[in-house]
Amino acid sequence: MGKRTAEQRRQRAAEMRAQRLREEKRRKIIKTTGITAAALLVVGGVAFAGYMEYQRRNIDGVQTFEGLTNNHVTEPVDYEQSPPVGGDHHAAWQNCGVYADPVTSIHAVHSLEHGAVWITYDPELPDNQVAALEALYTPGSYVLVSPYEGEMPAPVVASAWGRQIAVDSPADERLGQFLRLYEQSSDVPEPGASCSGAIPYTEAEIEQAGGLEAVMSGQTATMDQE
Repeated sequence: MGKRTAEQRRQRAAEMRAQRLREEKRRKIIKTTGITAAALLVVGGVAFAGYMEYQRRNIDGVQTFEGLTNNHVTEPVDYEQSPPVGGDHHAAWQNCGVYADPVTSIHAVHSLEHGAVWITYDPELPDNQVAALEALYTPGSYVLVSPYEGEMPAPVVASAWGRQIAVDSPADERLGQFLRLYEQSSDVPEPGASCSGAIPYTEAEIEQAGGLEAVMSGQTATMDQE
């Protein structure tokens, strides 16, 4: 009886050791598999993020313009691009926002220098499409929306400093991609500068008032009276 009991204990111990070895082996396999899977997820995630960044920065149809000057001027500028994507401009920038009439280019270009995206459209664009463009501006955003009476390569053109894309309608997904990439971009001469507190007037309003100095002095006088 004692021998059988001792033998049973040895067998039981051997079975337990074998079971423990099997469990340890299984845990190692699970651990190794988990580490490998995690590593693949990290590598895959980095690769996917890199791919998305590549796609984001390679929007089809975006034109790039180099060597833009950014001097302050008081007279109109004959820009090489229409609408302009940068260059010399007035010392006062156009406030970001929505305008029902064209704005002065030398003010809008200064806004581009601060990281704004200027969305211009054909004045004949259907009202529902104009509304869709205007909806791209939200208070505090660096977006400027206005009709443009000059020559344009398409009914809708979005311009950032040194970058431009032309689309047929607001429904083109590249317009939103362009906004996400270039609004408040750090790749501008004056990143982080304001897009408010300067010129809130359209080109026609400035002309009707007799020029920028006249309209600004009138605004100051009104503020003083208040």
